[in-house]
Amino acid sequence: MTDQPFAFTQTRWSLAELSSGDAQAIEKTFKEMDEKVSQFEVRRAELTGAITPAAFLEIIRQLEDISRQGNILASYAGLWFTEDTQNQAAQTLVARIDQLMAELGNRTLFFSLWWKGLDDPTAGRLMEGSGDYRYWLEEMRHFKPHTLSEPEEKIINIKNVSGSSALNTLYDSITNRYTFKMTVNGETRDLTRGELMVYVRDPDPDLRARAYQELYRVYGADGPILGQMYQTLVRDWRNEEVSLRRFSTPISARNLMNDVPDEVVDTLLEVCRQNAPLFQRYFRLKARWLGMDPASPNYKYQGSGVDRLRRYDVYAPVARSEKTYPFDQAAGMVFESFQSFQPRFADLARRVFLQTHLDSEVRKGKRGGAFCWTVTPDLTPWVLVNFQGQPEDVATLAHELGHAIHSMLASGHTLFTHHASLPLAETASTFGEMMLVDRLLANETDEAVRRDLLFRQVDDAYATICRQAFFALFERQAHDMVHAGASVDDLSAAYLENLHAQFGDAVDVPDIFRWEWVSVPHIYGSPFYVYAYAFGQLLVLSLYRQFRAEGESFKPRYLKILSAGGSKSPVQILSEAGIDVHQASFWQGGFDVVRGLVEQLEAIPAPVQPW
Repeated sequence: MTDQPFAFTQTRWSLAELSSGDAQAIEKTFKEMDEKVSQFEVRRAELTGAITPAAFLEIIRQLEDISRQGNILASYAGLWFTEDTQNQAAQTLVARIDQLMAELGNRTLFFSLWWKGLDDPTAGRLMEGSGDYRYWLEEMRHFKPHTLSEPEEKIINIKNVSGSSALNTLYDSITNRYTFKMTVNGETRDLTRGELMVYVRDPDPDLRARAYQELYRVYGADGPILGQMYQTLVRDWRNEEVSLRRFSTPISARNLMNDVPDEVVDTLLEVCRQNAPLFQRYFRLKARWLGMDPASPNYKYQGSGVDRLRRYDVYAPVARSEKTYPFDQAAGMVFESFQSFQPRFADLARRVFLQTHLDSEVRKGKRGGAFCWTVTPDLTPWVLVNFQGQPEDVATLAHELGHAIHSMLASGHTLFTHHASLPLAETASTFGEMMLVDRLLANETDEAVRRDLLFRQVDDAYATICRQAFFALFERQAHDMVHAGASVDDLSAAYLENLHAQFGDAVDVPDIFRWEWVSVPHIYGSPFYVYAYAFGQLLVLSLYRQFRAEGESFKPRYLKILSAGGSKSPVQILSEAGIDVHQASFWQGGFDVVRGLVEQLEAIPAPVQPW
């Protein structure tokens, strides 16, 4: 890392490396892709059992070139749209590119269908000389039992453009234009969702409650419509994945996409369900700190009807600290935490900033939340955050830069094998957050801030493990319920039951949280995506425990996991690192780390007078 001082300000990213945005240039790219696909189609006659390994590799590289150009074009449109989801030109370009990619995908479809249909000896002969493409080729053949005829596959590709893809774009357009009214210190403001969610971690319990009430008032007003959109997406998923492709269950399709056996996911979710009481124990502890437990010496809610933690208070700070971080200081802390672990990590993170691939501003219309978007192995990823100076914003910055580091470490792989599968995709990001927290704890002298950081670690463990696992459990139930004819109200009732199972008698859940599920974009756009967060967090807890025990000797093994990208199955990558994800004991080990954190917090006396 260079000695250049930290002097970064919040900016909008630059998409110039992807496109000038000029209409003529975009039209030229459309034409070039059409020509490349025409040249590729000519190779169809060569796809026989007698094809030579050299000719086979040449065809793969030709397809990779088409895919690379398509990724760049689609990423430009998608990133442009996330800058301002109300930008009609961006919406139109996204829709047009979706249509183009479906059409070109149909014209190149013959290759994957031929490859899946090839006999095993011939496929084995060709894979022997395929180099880094091997796992991509192996994974494609895993879908052989679920592949339809060429005409059927083409119809599905076209259908998705005006079906699920269009519905998800509509969902994003509707929900990202929402504004939320909050009155703070006598001033009423219109807020984005990101701005509103700052208040769910506010020290003021009334502000926390009003923030959540306003969030679900707005989503609840459109709840029946958003719920119908979800029902349609669920039916579409089942029609394709279960009825047509013959997956045994809706989640099995996602599991195969992740190349994780069904039984591993079942074990993960069951261990998470069994450990819900651990987080309930933590929430009772938090209630004592916040003065919401009648048995606590600082009980202050007598006569209010509240005798336990409210759902509004799950992320409440237990120590009054209004500390915020300027953006350049936040960036510096993240870089320093990466530097202390591995200087190369810091250099890669800085590259995102120096190439203006980070959009950190808060703007109306901008997509909420945060993400890291990898386009191709040779391009530095683009990162979106909505930075407002809160400690969680600093953690989010570390998280998303961790994703970018992961991608750049795997950049030596092909376009088809560099991107880690979902279960491993959260490894570097969550590990990056943990490195940052260690750095903050090492440098922070304010005991209130340190205590808040310790509580926040368990808050984040809840949000990433238990919460996401129960989302996945709800999705499994919801997919079955929609198939059985459940209404939107039925789904909302089921979601409330899910929350009651998750929180037990430790947390009071107001009825307004019945609309929380329609505010979760992942269950719309990527069914069953969310269990990857729990997978990744528990994996990282195990890895971080090894790091703290082994020190420098751990780092080569960790770098090997990240550098593998998507060139091997996640089970194989982890097996080579000495991890068996089939065993419930492995997942329980992650919860044991969380239990240790809870026990540390239980050893700290709660204040006699709450702040």
